[in-house]
Amino acid sequence: MQRDATGSIESRQSWEAAFVTLGILAISFGSPLLAVVGLRDMQAAMHTDRSVLSLASALVWIGTGVGGIPMGWLADRIGIRTTVAMGTVSMAAGLALSSLGSVWALYIGHGLLIGFFGNGAIYAPLMVYVSRWFDRRRGTAIALISSGQYIAGMIWPSLLEIGIKHVGWQPVMLGYGAAVLLILPLLTLVRTAPEPLVPGPGHAGPRQGDRVLGLQPNVAMVLICIASFCCCVPMAIPASHLVAFCGDVGIAPSHGAAMLSVMLACAFLSRQFWGAFADRFGGLRTVMTGSAFQALAIGAFLLTRDEVGLFAIASAFGLGFSGIIPSYSVTIRDLFPSKEASWRIPTVLMTAMSGMAFGSWFAGRLFDTFLSYRPAFASGVGFNLINLVLIVFLVSRTVHRRLTLAAT
Repeated sequence: MQRDATGSIESRQSWEAAFVTLGILAISFGSPLLAVVGLRDMQAAMHTDRSVLSLASALVWIGTGVGGIPMGWLADRIGIRTTVAMGTVSMAAGLALSSLGSVWALYIGHGLLIGFFGNGAIYAPLMVYVSRWFDRRRGTAIALISSGQYIAGMIWPSLLEIGIKHVGWQPVMLGYGAAVLLILPLLTLVRTAPEPLVPGPGHAGPRQGDRVLGLQPNVAMVLICIASFCCCVPMAIPASHLVAFCGDVGIAPSHGAAMLSVMLACAFLSRQFWGAFADRFGGLRTVMTGSAFQALAIGAFLLTRDEVGLFAIASAFGLGFSGIIPSYSVTIRDLFPSKEASWRIPTVLMTAMSGMAFGSWFAGRLFDTFLSYRPAFASGVGFNLINLVLIVFLVSRTVHRRLTLAAT
């Protein structure tokens, strides 16, 4: 496929694909939120430890990440619409199974059906799909569609909290399973992605086998994956435990749900800024900058239990962390050939989701041990600093490479 007169593949259809994907993800990412909003109610009803229930949220992230790799491969062979439709039906079944109220039904429903076969078949394949519609504003587009998670966070927590208060968590979970099926009509608007462009003069991208930042490609890939894991551990702590943390310090559950919505609303608004930032400065520098903001915000949770102060910190946390995950996808497209995106992007997302899963479970485990979230927030700072060391190293390789090229 040749470039258009402006030298770009982008068109009105590119943005149509992005906005349809945004709508799909805004629905699908609501599925794991009930286990976050209803954590204290589910703990009381099931008479179990908080870490046991936190593992259900962790399994969603693990399943989503691991499932994204085979589902990305499958989408390249049977089509994106069929793959996402399978994921939608699986997610609805997972919510129905989880609503039965046993721990094992919750684990299988969340980890296998909502995670692996559900969001695993939706999130990573759609990320790759949209990235193939864009070349100039890829960072902005990926940031936009990734905001589906935050639109879900703005809309659903308060509504779910009201539903749980009036009818209980099990009917609400079953009802949301039916709502997920609204994704199926949206799939009629999903078009086939364009074929890769034939590079024109001055447009040659990364080639298979080329060194990446002066490193072997898979060495660079491993460092990026480790960094993505470490940044997502602290990211998961407020995302999975903020409502419960608020309840523990005497803040009303409705205010805790509202705080989660405010955090994710700030993440949605700032993600558009981070997308434009990635288009201008590249994915790696965006990850580095966002990670630095996240480290400051996660540390600030250690400083206060005041409701107004926590609202401010949650807002700052949302502003900081929101650009990190989509920027890893931009980084992969910046550094590696387009043909490798269908497995490299899901692999990085898998390690990121594994970090989310570990962070969610580990925070619950630390709470059960110490009856406080302070150790969890402190551990988040530590993991965040490891991420920054790795990303600063990779960014320094880009600077060194440019200086070397300039000298020659």
